[in-house]
This record gives sequence, structure tokens and C-alpha cells, in this order.
Amino acid sequence: MLYTIRATGGSLVLLLGATMLLGQRASAQTTATVAPGSKPTLLVPDAVFDGVSDAPQRGWVVLVRGARISAVGPAASISVPADAERIALPGTTLMPGMSDLHSHVLLHPYDETPWNDQVLRESLALRTARAVNHLKATLDAGFTVLRDLGTEGAGYADVGLKEAVDQGIIPGPRLFVTTKAIVATGSYGPKGFGAEIGVPQGAEQADGIDGVTRVVRDQIGHGADWIKIYADYRWGPRGEARPTFTPEEWAAIVRTSMSSGRPVVAHASTVEGMTRAIMAGVETIEHGDMATPDVFALMKQRNVAFCPTLSATESTTRYRGWQKGVDPDPVGIAQKKVMFKAALASGVTICNGSDVGVFTHGANALELELMVEYGMSPLAALKAATSVNARIMHRENEFGRVAPGFLADLVAVTGDPSQNIRALRAVRFVMKNGDVIRR
Repeated sequence: MLYTIRATGGSLVLLLGATMLLGQRASAQTTATVAPGSKPTLLVPDAVFDGVSDAPQRGWVVLVRGARISAVGPAASISVPADAERIALPGTTLMPGMSDLHSHVLLHPYDETPWNDQVLRESLALRTARAVNHLKATLDAGFTVLRDLGTEGAGYADVGLKEAVDQGIIPGPRLFVTTKAIVATGSYGPKGFGAEIGVPQGAEQADGIDGVTRVVRDQIGHGADWIKIYADYRWGPRGEARPTFTPEEWAAIVRTSMSSGRPVVAHASTVEGMTRAIMAGVETIEHGDMATPDVFALMKQRNVAFCPTLSATESTTRYRGWQKGVDPDPVGIAQKKVMFKAALASGVTICNGSDVGVFTHGANALELELMVEYGMSPLAALKAATSVNARIMHRENEFGRVAPGFLADLVAVTGDPSQNIRALRAVRFVMKNGDVIRR
């Protein structure tokens, strides 16, 4: 990583320079205003996928100055400064850094340690130290943006990790955090203990209009970028998923959060849970296992995006002994495939959100592979992980595209991922904020 390092009182201080300019859509030949004195870098791949076009552009190059993309287009059309460093990337497609809008950096795969034991037996220091490695693995895999949807018992550790990344103390993607997430009292876990034994919870409990209002405000005060709510959970009389918060509580949650400029995201799998969340004004629905065409039509009507988290379902099913390609699809997998096809048919906005942490950090591309396997085109999946996710995050003028003025968050992969989505596993080059991370 191209940090400037200065010795100060025996310690090393990492300095990052970033010029925050709002990028606007421009033609491939347009150049962006950059800070004088920024050392330019010319990236020369075989092709460039800009995040929005219907095919990669062969013969294009990308000029980077400072933290921003300066120019993009055919090599002959770009005026390259004499002092530019040229980085050849033969055999690759250069594209925007990818984003994953459903992650848990403070979790690790459940086949390593069950969720209950992570929440109850692992110290905050251990979990945070492990998360540092998770962030590095994610960035090395070409994911330059994460929305982290809950610390699962680790308090506000995500806020500290975000600050450490922003200050250049540790490498990692840009983090958007939700801190503890919010659940109805009695609905979440850990479970399985005597009724008289109080155990730490994996999320923050809240009830009633005054209660949810206070908790939402408290999480905002502690650094939440989004507010995450569990719209339903497995707390029914037979252990089935049932809705949690009432419509009145939902209204207070969204009203309080939105008045501060924070969007709301909902964990939801039941029709009623999704419907209450959608009608209240959430911006994304996560999981959606039982979603129907009518639910997706309502989401589309109210401009609510959908993160299907296909990877989580496949991973947890595999942990229970399922062998993909050998065993028939169990009910949960078959249901997820039907649900995803209904989402595609509805035209609802589909984001890339994997629930990584349930499975291995750095393997985030699994979600994109499964979206393609379940019926999405590779090109649509690439857009979901770049420009579509950026729009969902209200950052469509900052990242998710290769265009002048946008942040220089870039990844090069061997081959053409618009034809073969598995090319996303073959990461050759990663740049974040104009700094070379992997080369």
C-alpha cells in the first residue's frame, strides 16, 4: 500500500491523502479536476468494465491522480503526464472495486465456532483482532466497500474498526456500520439456557415506541451509519419465524432514524415481517426466504432493494452435512431458488449482500456466483456489486463506477467476469483511494 510514513517520537504515523470531490457522470474522454502535485498512475488492462455499460471496453486505460480517477477511455484519447507510473495488467479486466452490503466482520464461519460460542466465549479483544484479518482478506479479494450489519454481541467494535480503516491504521474496505442491530425483547439469542440465567445478547433489545426511539438514537450517537432491525425471527411457538415489532413501533423506528439522515435495513424472512418493514419505509430487505411475488411487487413499488444472501443459506446447509452436486437440494435451498427467480421476474432492485462471516471472509464473490447460478446474468451480477450497490448506499457519485471524478477504488481480475463470473476469484490487482493494495 502506498502510504507516506513519517517517524514521530519513535512511532510511525500513517498519513493518507484523499481529495473528496463529488464525481459526476462524464464521457470516457472527459478528464476530472485533480489536486496539483498528485503523482499520476496509468493502469493498462486488456479491458475496462465501468460498472454501468453492457460490456467491458477493450483497449481502454485509466489514469489515476491522488484518490480519484482522472481520465478513462481509449489509450489514444488520454493525455498521459510524463511522470505517470505505468502499470500493465495484461489478460485482465479492470472494474470498480466491489461492495458487499451484508457482512459481519466480527463473525467467523460457524463450522469453525458456533454462533453461540462466538457471542459467549470469545473475548471482545479476540474478536476485534480476528476482524482485522477479515478486513484485509476482504480488501485483497477486491471488495472495497462493506456494509456491516451487526456486531453480534461485540458492542460498538465496528465503529472502532471503521475509524482504524479511515485513519490508515489497518487496511480494509470502506465500512458503513450498524453497530449492535435492534431486536424485540425475547426474540434473539443466544438461546438454550435456564430461564433464570441472563446471558449477553447478540443484538440490542428494545420495546415500545419510547424504547425503540431511545435505542435508535443511542446507536446513532455511537456511530451507526444505518440502523438495522430484525423484522422477524425464529421465536414462534414451534420455533418458526414470526414478526417482531408492531407497525406502530416500526413507524417510530424509521421516523427517528430517517430524521437523522440514517436509512433503515431490515432482516426479514416472513411475508408479514417484510410487509411491515416495507410499509414503514426501510430501504433494504435482507434474506427474504419466504418472499412472494406480491411482496416483491410492493418492494418495487416503494423502491426497496433486496439483498438475498444466497451464500448464507448454502453455507449453513453445507455445515449440516449437505453435499452440493451430490445430494438433492434440501427444502431450504429449493425455496431460496424459487424465491430468487421471483425476485428477478419482479424487477426489484437486487443488491449484492452475502452475509459473509457465516462463511469465510475474502470469499465474498460466492454470492455473485450463486446469483448467476440461480438465474441472474453475469453482467447484472457485476452491476449489482458495483454501481447498483453504490446507488443503494446513496454514494452513486463517489464509487461503484470507473469514471472521471470517482474514487480510485479499482480491481483487476484475470479474464472477463461479464462472461464468466468465477473470474472474480482471480484477483490480480487492487487499488483503494488511489493506493495500490495488491499488485
